[in-house]
Amino acid sequence: MSSSKKVVAVVMGGGRGTRLHPLTTERCKPAVPLAGKYRLVDIPISNCINSGINRIFILTQFHTASLHRHIQNTYHFDPFGGGFVDILSAEQTEKTNDWYQGTADAVRRNLQHLRNEEHDYVLILSGDQLYRMDFSKIIEEHAKTGAEVTIAAMPIPVSKIEGLGLMGVDDDLKIQKFAEKPKDPAVIDSLAMGEELEKKLGNANPTEKRCLASMGIYVFNRKALDEALANDMTDFGKEVIPSLLGEKQLNAYAFEGYWEDIGTVQAFFETNLAITDPLPPFDFFDEDAPIYTHNRALPPSKVNECTFHNVVIGDGCIIESCSIRRSVFSPRSFVRSGCQLEEVVMMGSDSYETAEDAKRNEAASIPHLGLGHDCRIKGSIIDKNTRIGDRVVLSPEGKQDGVYQHGVVIRDGVLVVPKGVTIPHGFEL
Repeated sequence: MSSSKKVVAVVMGGGRGTRLHPLTTERCKPAVPLAGKYRLVDIPISNCINSGINRIFILTQFHTASLHRHIQNTYHFDPFGGGFVDILSAEQTEKTNDWYQGTADAVRRNLQHLRNEEHDYVLILSGDQLYRMDFSKIIEEHAKTGAEVTIAAMPIPVSKIEGLGLMGVDDDLKIQKFAEKPKDPAVIDSLAMGEELEKKLGNANPTEKRCLASMGIYVFNRKALDEALANDMTDFGKEVIPSLLGEKQLNAYAFEGYWEDIGTVQAFFETNLAITDPLPPFDFFDEDAPIYTHNRALPPSKVNECTFHNVVIGDGCIIESCSIRRSVFSPRSFVRSGCQLEEVVMMGSDSYETAEDAKRNEAASIPHLGLGHDCRIKGSIIDKNTRIGDRVVLSPEGKQDGVYQHGVVIRDGVLVVPKGVTIPHGFEL
């Protein structure tokens, strides 16, 4: 049996996504749009497919409807290959009648589904990260070292480790200790990688000490996972993994590619804008390891007499006579003439507005889908199906985080127009 047939993957998407609110008000984290074309869940699924792993479970419990639609419309496998992407939502059983209490609890409640699939290893992934990883390499390393649990980890300079869970390892990458978001310089120094390990990782002359930070990506032997969850612990990173020190062989797998946790509004915003750079940190143009998503069969985008500087545009957009800098537009984004946009992430619409709808809305003074004429918008995320009137001015500059008129939210210094909101003509914030 090939190594890919020995692995089942589990993508964690069951949390409320409170740090991404209001983008998660009506959808779960994995369903949040990304980069003008994709959803967050497309990243771990694509990494699995490109690694030869095609048996994938998605664990969710909040606002799963849009995620269900996306998975059903996107991932169709040859029935002879045995592949699938299955969504496992929290459900009441004879043993439980409440929600998942954490990542470990979610996997524990679904072990019966995993056991129905022949496997030796379980690959556990986060649903809100942007990275490209060949999982066959971490699986190979896991088997080669005889580890029972392997944790993917990023070498991070000690000056940038704030808020990260760190691990201390020996020169063979065997994990000796953990520290959750340490601040004591002595503790951080004790976790720093040694010179021999740095040389093994190709960093013979480091300019700064580095520590290994957990990426929230785990490989478990089947038996080790069953034993690790034979308790009432609810979280992998905070409880289960540290409890296995001295009980199981824990190894780290050092990953030095691009990786970004998109757990907050600010991280989501900055990650999207970075894609507009001439040489973005994450390459969506890699044909050897593509990112898959739903093929919407939309027409090409239409742009009329615009000035663009570093702009990404998805399918089916219509943009008229505008000046736009460093912005991202998802499918069916409508931007009317005279708009000036800078650092805007626009998530488009689920459908086009018909001529009859447009006429009826005009009679009722309801703005059209998308942006009206002569808007000036900066530092903002405009969620799906919004209607923003003519001459609207939006910017978070000089304003406190909080909720403003018409449902507009400023969070992490980013202005967000939530999904489905209507903003009247002439509004300024």
